[in-house]
Amino acid sequence: MAEAFKAKGNAAFSAQRFEEAIDFFSQAIEVDSSNHVLFSNRSAAKASLKRFAEALEDAEQVVKIKRDWPKGYSRKGAAYMGLRKWSEAIEAYEQGLELDPDNAQMQEALEDAKDAEAGGQGDMPGGLNNMFGPTFLGRLSMDPRTKPYLEQQDFLAMLQTLQKNPGAMQMYMGDPRFKMALQVGLGINMMSGDDFQKEQEQEQQGNGTASHPPTRSSQPKRQPEPAPAPAPREEERVEENSEEIEARQQKERAAEEKTKGNAAYKARRFEEAIGHYDKAYDLNDTDISSITNRAAVHFEMGSYEAAVKDCDTAVERGRELRADYKLVAKALTRKGNALMRLDRIDDAILAYQKALTEHRNADTLKLLQVAEKKLKEQKEQSYINMDLATEEREKGNKAFQEDRYPDAVKHYTEALARGPPSVNPEAHKLYSNRAACYTKLTAFPEGIKDADECIRLAPDFAKGYSRKGHLQYFMKEYDEALKTYERGLEADPNNEEIKEAVRRCYEAISKTMRGEGTEEELKDRQARGMADPEIQRILSDPIMHQVLEDMQSDPRSAQKHMQHPQIAAKIQKLVKAGIVQMR
Repeated sequence: MAEAFKAKGNAAFSAQRFEEAIDFFSQAIEVDSSNHVLFSNRSAAKASLKRFAEALEDAEQVVKIKRDWPKGYSRKGAAYMGLRKWSEAIEAYEQGLELDPDNAQMQEALEDAKDAEAGGQGDMPGGLNNMFGPTFLGRLSMDPRTKPYLEQQDFLAMLQTLQKNPGAMQMYMGDPRFKMALQVGLGINMMSGDDFQKEQEQEQQGNGTASHPPTRSSQPKRQPEPAPAPAPREEERVEENSEEIEARQQKERAAEEKTKGNAAYKARRFEEAIGHYDKAYDLNDTDISSITNRAAVHFEMGSYEAAVKDCDTAVERGRELRADYKLVAKALTRKGNALMRLDRIDDAILAYQKALTEHRNADTLKLLQVAEKKLKEQKEQSYINMDLATEEREKGNKAFQEDRYPDAVKHYTEALARGPPSVNPEAHKLYSNRAACYTKLTAFPEGIKDADECIRLAPDFAKGYSRKGHLQYFMKEYDEALKTYERGLEADPNNEEIKEAVRRCYEAISKTMRGEGTEEELKDRQARGMADPEIQRILSDPIMHQVLEDMQSDPRSAQKHMQHPQIAAKIQKLVKAGIVQMR
């Protein structure tokens, strides 16, 4: 597909339809973003439209992908020349010549850049003043293509106008003489369609010399003639060119077959799609997307083993070719999907994990999470055994009666694993029993969690509320314990255990309000009270701050303040927390 778009882009460039060429090269890059030639061609097209900044971006990408390719540096140099950054252009051309010292066109481009820098063109305010000065005219007079222009009165008048007002260039852009004058006088890359076509043909033949379009003359500078090398026989030269042409045509036919396969796939003509993908891969085995597409067809047909096999082939071949990591990741993800359908969840998880190491993709990550959740559920389901759950519960009850609370916790935990709430309607009692164990072990936070789970599973089970209330009582959270006990009485109004717990709770609250209890108990309650966000808000309230100061200096003022309901509620909160004592 990338080769097909590239061929269309080349044809558009040769016809000087540069915007169209850029569009085709961009489509090719979407298919194959690792192909440096595509970025190079798009850079040339953008430079031809004088979009030199964009041309430079593509040229930088060329060098990033393939640092040992001279043309990439030629593209950079041409873009910098268009941006009138002579020193950067010189550096780019010199880098290219280090890789290809005999490249005559790049040598000439380097000289152009040096001449431009020496002529002071880099110091022109706004890049325009003196643009069409003596240096410019001197170059025109030395180049056989532009020398005749200097004998034409209208052309000379054009130059006189531009010398006075360089900003008037736009008026003359339609004059081919002016374009040629810019190319010769300023060294700007104005590649023609013929130049580009010649460059592409040289590239196909593999000689790698088309790095920069001619900027001074269509004739290369005279060089010392090397000793003649033995010329290949004509039939050998023809045979080599034929192979290159055949390779290109095969890739184009492969792209066409893959396109037909995609159309058949969308129309759910799966057997036909497979036939096209087979032909595409036979014609071009460097494009693994034909195999991953075939895997998608097998998946839709329910042939999951065949899909896995195709994905493995694509991954193996992709790594041999150092293909785009996204394509390899896609093959691994499709393998994971097929393995999930085969219920080989462990293998699917491994495939998804490998895909994420190639390319971190949100969709693949979501598939991995779904697979891991399903595997967990599957393992939990396979572990369920109600007979063993009952056995473990009885072992837990016996251990609790014998005061072996850690063992009881262990047995109740195993009973929940063997008979979770999804299959065991009595699971809430196991949470209640384990909460009792945690109470004995003074592991209050763990006990609270189990009591809450018991209440969630069975809101009408009073024992859950008494378990939680007892834990809160031992944590000296008397107000919270009282609320929990009251909820328990709503579930079972005649529960004597909870009624007795409520009585004890009120006694503890009353004792605290009178300031009774050991100093250690008081300090502990104050510390917990100070950690309460509501207590902190009360103490930071300026009005309450004044109230507390009044009560400190004149205890009789408390009666006056308690007449205000809101203030009275806040004082009661401070008293219960042990912050304020009422005697």
